[in-house]
Amino acid sequence: MTKKLTHVGADGAARMVDVSVKDVTAREAVARGRIVMSKATARLAAAGGGKKGDPIQVARLAGIMAAKRTADLIPLCHPLQLAFVDVVLTTRRDGFVIEARVRTSGPTGVEMEALTAVSVAALTIYDMLKAVDKTMEIGSIHLVEKRGGRSGHYRAARS
Repeated sequence: MTKKLTHVGADGAARMVDVSVKDVTAREAVARGRIVMSKATARLAAAGGGKKGDPIQVARLAGIMAAKRTADLIPLCHPLQLAFVDVVLTTRRDGFVIEARVRTSGPTGVEMEALTAVSVAALTIYDMLKAVDKTMEIGSIHLVEKRGGRSGHYRAARS
């Protein structure tokens, strides 16, 4: 089975997918990523310290806001009415695991919104802590799970 790129037209030009004929269904996506840092920086962040405020809470809010603005950032994404966005940062000795869960009812999924939420939350942590640790690394951003739509349920082999 050969899959086609949905955002490329027959002429090879980039295009927005026409979702007007797709069924409106409940959609949910979960994405996850990591930010790795020194143990001292992770302790500082977990304690809520920093000149700019509590890094974890600011990153949560930034992730939620980013999910709501995904269509402004990704050129061919559809603007969606989101029903729910949650961003959770879990402390690890060497940084944080960031997970975003996004829900809507509509003709297209919310994977990009979940991935954007994780990415911007990680970038916000970096921004808030860069004065004390410039060695931080952001990575492992991936889709963990998605539900709804024609393609049905997907769960990543790695979570």
